[in-house]
Amino acid sequence: MIVLVAVLSAAPAVSAQLPPPDHDPFYAAPTDVGAYPNGAVLDSRPIALFGLPLPVRAWQVKYRTTDSSDRPAAYVATVMVPMLPWFGPGARPLLSYQVPEDSLGTRCAPSYALRGGWDPGAVNTLIDTPFMAEALRRGWALVVSDYEGPQSRFLDGVNSGRGVLDGIRAARDFPSAGLGPESPIGAWGYSGGAFATLWAAQMQPEYAPDIRFAGITSGGVPADWPAIARRADGTVQAGLAVLILFAIARNDPGAGVLELLNERGQAALIEVGAACGSDLVPMYVGARVDDFATVPSLLSHHSFRAAIGVQELGGTAPAVPMYLYHSITDDVIPVAGFTELLGRYCAQGATVTSVHSMLPTHNPAAIGEAPGAMNFLADRFAGLPVAPGCHSR
Repeated sequence: MIVLVAVLSAAPAVSAQLPPPDHDPFYAAPTDVGAYPNGAVLDSRPIALFGLPLPVRAWQVKYRTTDSSDRPAAYVATVMVPMLPWFGPGARPLLSYQVPEDSLGTRCAPSYALRGGWDPGAVNTLIDTPFMAEALRRGWALVVSDYEGPQSRFLDGVNSGRGVLDGIRAARDFPSAGLGPESPIGAWGYSGGAFATLWAAQMQPEYAPDIRFAGITSGGVPADWPAIARRADGTVQAGLAVLILFAIARNDPGAGVLELLNERGQAALIEVGAACGSDLVPMYVGARVDDFATVPSLLSHHSFRAAIGVQELGGTAPAVPMYLYHSITDDVIPVAGFTELLGRYCAQGATVTSVHSMLPTHNPAAIGEAPGAMNFLADRFAGLPVAPGCHSR
């Protein structure tokens, strides 16, 4: 928490000197990006985390990936390594930590915030700072990828999963980080970060068989996206429903959702086309999705449900031990979707330790259940076995 306070107080002074990603040449893809293999390091630069003199070596690493349209692309990840030597058994672990980007614009990317770029869109990265700080305190290396990519494709599972996996490859093979093939690898994310984490875990056997996960942890897991949007619609969280609608409409214009937006919806999509979720929540308090639609009950419309259905988790069970947790009173993501996802994973033979948390609502559960998630990862990094099958705590 001391680290977070320092970041919040220092970041505004740093930001004036940092261009956002859209205006920073470092983020640009090289013209020959397609000539490199997935995960290849294209460029790097050392950074001071949040512009502060912290005892952590850190770099921005630009790497090759393939987006969900199968086009070569350049993404950016932040790689962090504690300055203290690793005294644990085996090689230093690498944790891929997924901040919930939840954005339609790159100014919300975690790499910008971690370098010291101050913007209201940095709030999700700042909120997650204590979790990253604890991982570093344990001696783990971290990679935090901008997994939405330069097009900020929120709610694109394939895009996010590939961005995470290739970010891990880049960090593992980045010489300055001192990692390598013997480093045990884990992944962790909460809420929107859980979406990217679990998509990466599902895709790993086919897309990145060279990555051997020791364990995966995720909480506040987004499952049943229409239910999430309905929960938020017309409430103080209505901006989340608007974010979901606009992301689906923008990401796949041919799916028919864009055509269901009325004039107000079309204008709003243009107006907030680079917004973060944290921008939209105060902007659309009490709004209803149908205010932006030409049809009633848009969230139940077949075009919307078909377009968002392909983004649901659970199509394939990850082949790695998982620790998944969710508040039974989550006020943002209904717990029923989480329970159903567990059932799908377990029916496919997954190894899952699950927690239906008694801690109230979304954000308190993120804090209170974090020690269990980290200890699960620590045990996997240490090579301790976990009983196969599904178990609840």
